Amino acid sequence: MAIVVLKGRPRQQMGKGAARRARRSGVIPGIIYGVGEASIPFEAGYDDFQAMIHTASGENVIVDLKLEGDPAERKAIIRDIQRDPLSGQILHFDLHHISLTERVTVDVPIHVVGIPIGVKDFGGILEHILREVEVECLPTEIPTAVEVNVSHLKIGDSVHVGELVVENVKVLTDADRPVVTVVPPVVEEVPKEVEVPEAEEPELVGKEKEEEEKEAEQPAESKGKGKREKEGES
Repeated sequence: MAIVVLKGRPRQQMGKGAARRARRSGVIPGIIYGVGEASIPFEAGYDDFQAMIHTASGENVIVDLKLEGDPAERKAIIRDIQRDPLSGQILHFDLHHISLTERVTVDVPIHVVGIPIGVKDFGGILEHILREVEVECLPTEIPTAVEVNVSHLKIGDSVHVGELVVENVKVLTDADRPVVTVVPPVVEEVPKEVEVPEAEEPELVGKEKEEEEKEAEQPAESKGKGKREKEGES
């Protein structure tokens, strides 16, 4: 685990307004605390902090904090980074003062390696369910990431936390939790054509229906006579 120096200076002003002014000037507010210790608010260069967390160790880097005017040795790990939900800009960060000889609890990201047989040969879908695992270890032995090889997985196969191989650490996450699984491909059902019944002729109602029924009951000769009488009247 890499140890990276971060320079800062104690904060003289507190509050949201002071924090906004600090960020506008290119620094970022932070705080360091430890068990049985008073917390110390400070600020560090925004670019320096960004460069530190983008090292190979990521956010699990060990920070060697050097505060201006304070000769004390402070090793720490990052406990929290607050970001703007829209821009992703870092707004604030917390450091936890640690001893390099005492075990700590941290979350380590899980990296998937390989392409499953079930995906490559049978069109399955790899679902990455668990993105990080909680571990306990010495600060200098914090892994950068936990790798899980999925090349051997067929459709229906899974890898659980208990199957992860992580050296020098104690895994605290429940061993039965699934990390990845390969599910069958999604088959889209073709919608069936719906037969629309032919429209029936509307049923006659009222007076029209009565007249049609009377005409149907009259003999053909009467129908013709009636028709001639109507023509004579007109």
